[in-house]
Amino acid sequence: MNPNQSSSPPSQSTPSTPKSPPHPTTPSPYYHPSPSRPIYSDRFIPCRSSSNFALFDISPPPPPPPPSDAARADDTSSSSAAYTALLRTALFGSDLGFSGGPSTPDKKGFVSVNSPVNRNIFRFKSETRQSLHSLTPLGFDDHSINVSHSPVKAPRKVPRSPYKVLDAPALQDDFYLNLVDWSSHNVLAVGLGNCVYLWNACSSKVTKLCDLGADDSVCSVGWAQRGTNLAVGTSNGKVQIWDASRCKRVRTMEGHRLRVGALAWNSSMLSSGSRDKSILQRDPRAQEDFVSKLSGHKSEVCGLKWSYDNRELASGGNDNRLFVWNQHSTQPVLKYCEHTAAVKAIAWSPHIYGLLASGGGTADRCIRFWNTTTNSHLSCMDTGSQVCNLVWSKNVNELVSTHGYSQNQIIVWRYPTMSKLATLTGHTYRVLYLAISPDGQTIVTGAGDETLRFWNVFPSPKSQNTESEIGASSFGRTHIR
Repeated sequence: MNPNQSSSPPSQSTPSTPKSPPHPTTPSPYYHPSPSRPIYSDRFIPCRSSSNFALFDISPPPPPPPPSDAARADDTSSSSAAYTALLRTALFGSDLGFSGGPSTPDKKGFVSVNSPVNRNIFRFKSETRQSLHSLTPLGFDDHSINVSHSPVKAPRKVPRSPYKVLDAPALQDDFYLNLVDWSSHNVLAVGLGNCVYLWNACSSKVTKLCDLGADDSVCSVGWAQRGTNLAVGTSNGKVQIWDASRCKRVRTMEGHRLRVGALAWNSSMLSSGSRDKSILQRDPRAQEDFVSKLSGHKSEVCGLKWSYDNRELASGGNDNRLFVWNQHSTQPVLKYCEHTAAVKAIAWSPHIYGLLASGGGTADRCIRFWNTTTNSHLSCMDTGSQVCNLVWSKNVNELVSTHGYSQNQIIVWRYPTMSKLATLTGHTYRVLYLAISPDGQTIVTGAGDETLRFWNVFPSPKSQNTESEIGASSFGRTHIR
């Protein structure tokens, strides 16, 4: 509504702010201001306490009819009256005496249409902040009118038991190794002793990929982001590349002096971390075994993860340090020293650029969050037990942590509140290994109890109530070899 359309006489308009010099405005052809009436601005903020409600054809509710008339009241008129009361409260607030609740001293009386005080609807008023809880479409507070709200959606239920268990004999109970990984083609690779086995999640078929011999053992496995190439880190310091589709070794790369316990692929490069404290950047297409060497850790490198944009590499070591490297650096560009135990658990957020999560060992027990774009420490959560692994859901803003001493549990967290959605138990040894399915719904955990357990923990990308189809029809316990 425009202020010049008010039925109030100009002599009764009383602005609430001091007079100020008029602002130049372009006059409307339909509006001719009075020469005696100063122009303050072309912006008006309504003040409802002095509104002329006759202009809106919304009058105060009539007094309730006698019981005999109320009994004969029509349902349509009742609904119309209720809607009018709701609309009036939403537009003008509950402080004008429209709500049906008991009156309080704070409420102002309604200004009658026939009241001699008939001031203009629009007057200058300082802006007020809306309550954060007033998020209803009409913008009124919950307590201003008796409106029924739909119930709050219950938290998503996470199954507390694994839907499948695989026996994994000779799965090592070593915190610094990474022996389980899940490929984009839905094939699980597991290092057992000196052999690598493949388990097809669609057919449940088990294939023995390789045997390193009695003088060597598997310390890490890592699938390429695309394709069927699998990297295998050995106790002799070598990295082997295998084509899993043909069960054929493509090449063997050297460079480390001690065991290779961590592997991480980006789109084209393979990074390997070793007990010799170094990280080697390898290009399987190049003739050289490695193209660069990253130095900075003072103890064994046990965690490696590339960011989703393949620009940053995060590394964790037994020196309690978390480092971040870029694609071309040989020295860490970011150093985080807040952890007080070995940092093996590392996960980049797929939802927020530069958000990194890390977990510390037995003496630390904390999950910490970092913003690598601003080089800042965001938050810390004490989990109460050794943090062995972290993985972020691609479908929802949640993450999973697996733990060792002393509770051996699996926890599903909601970020950023870090509220627990579920705590899963079943392993009798510390849960040292973790991988996530390509559809982002299922995780597999491995422990020194020589079992692999499959859990449906995350919703599907399309429906948060749809269960994973991976292995959902095959329950029970089987052997991976």
